[in-house]
Amino acid sequence: MDLDVFNMILIAGGTLAIPIFAFIASFFLWPAALIQIYYWYWRRALGMTVKCVSNGNYTFCYTYRGRPNSKPSILMLHGFSAHKDMWLTVVKFLPKNFHLVCVDMPGHEGTTRSALDDFSVNGQVRRIHQFVESINLNKKPFHLVGTSMGGHIAGVYAAQYPSDICSLSLICPAGNSRVSHLLHPLCISPTLVLQGLVDVRIPHNEFYRKLFLALVDEKSRHNLHESMTKIVVPTQIIWGKHDQVLDVSGADVLADSIPGSQVEILENCGHSVVMERPRKTAKLIVDFISNLQNTENNKKHE
Repeated sequence: MDLDVFNMILIAGGTLAIPIFAFIASFFLWPAALIQIYYWYWRRALGMTVKCVSNGNYTFCYTYRGRPNSKPSILMLHGFSAHKDMWLTVVKFLPKNFHLVCVDMPGHEGTTRSALDDFSVNGQVRRIHQFVESINLNKKPFHLVGTSMGGHIAGVYAAQYPSDICSLSLICPAGNSRVSHLLHPLCISPTLVLQGLVDVRIPHNEFYRKLFLALVDEKSRHNLHESMTKIVVPTQIIWGKHDQVLDVSGADVLADSIPGSQVEILENCGHSVVMERPRKTAKLIVDFISNLQNTENNKKHE
């Protein structure tokens, strides 16, 4: 090989290696900053806008895309220790003609965290209703989606505020008496659960501990189970067949108590359905809403 050509390749390789090395090094030195950049990029790429709304002395942070239209808006509630951006994997596969809203749950990410706040299931349901009213989302019934802790909150919300929503998707929700016993060992030492979280979450461990204890307290633990018969809107239940956090048998418990509910069990999938099967999750939600709309339209023309 010509020496000049060899030198050019060597220089080019070195030039490319420097930013790559710098990126890798910065990941270990400033992981929190890079994670934020990552979410910023995907929000921008997917057309999601970040916004905050205040109600009294409480502020909710959320992302949204689109505007209310003939299709029901979709409100998405994340799980324990997560945040609004966990839904980006699903948003990627949702049609752009849907109005989407993903909110940080009470105390999480950009939403107010107060030592005086009630983080029980009912306390969080009240806060989410406060958020819904703050952005006038319930001006027209919307579709509510929740996963894990968010599914627990979503189910109880549907029971307590039935006129707010037109339909419901519960993704491996907590709060079922048959499966919630699997969470009890975590009560002994919640910090063990949190050890595996990324660095950006470590400063919030005390909050997560407090939140976890509020969720497994007697007044919260079985709230969804106790509310099942009060859910009157069309309901979709999605569960990973190999969920090792909340047993898949919970899907049948819910289906037996919620009239006309539809169950979707995903093969080769665990508890993190939203992360493991985002495309399938998005399709199931869209198909469910579309079928409901088609049924409603057919009734109007009869």
